Amino acid sequence: MIKNDGQTILVVDDVEETLDGIKEMLTGDGYRVYAARDERDAADKARLSSPDLMLVSLEGEAADIIVAASRIRARAGLDDDLPIIIFCVGEIKEGSEAAVGDNIYLAHPDNFNQLRDLIASLLLRFPSGARIQSNPNSIEKISTL
Repeated sequence: MIKNDGQTILVVDDVEETLDGIKEMLTGDGYRVYAARDERDAADKARLSSPDLMLVSLEGEAADIIVAASRIRARAGLDDDLPIIIFCVGEIKEGSEAAVGDNIYLAHPDNFNQLRDLIASLLLRFPSGARIQSNPNSIEKISTL
């Protein structure tokens, strides 16, 4: 089990089985997990929970999911430095990384353990209460770990 400090993760997924599986896995790892099935629900839960990380896995192209995640962050009034993982089950198309902004990461893990590792590493890098200023020139793409 991955050790953590009980950080809060907001998981946004429009496929109920995937949402339930990710929530169960992360709750089992000791995270506080809030689950949402769409942008509106996610923004409401984000306002209430002040998550340390947001994981977004919605139907559509990576670029569209990035826009949705950015809207959730803005509607909820979350800090710009909140790390967001765009969990892409399908292929990440060439050029999608150009749409990625500060602290938004494209992930295409081969298994849930890789997703767990990415979540843990980002929470170590961006601990709540000790957020660092975003580098406006930073763009990251993580296709596999």
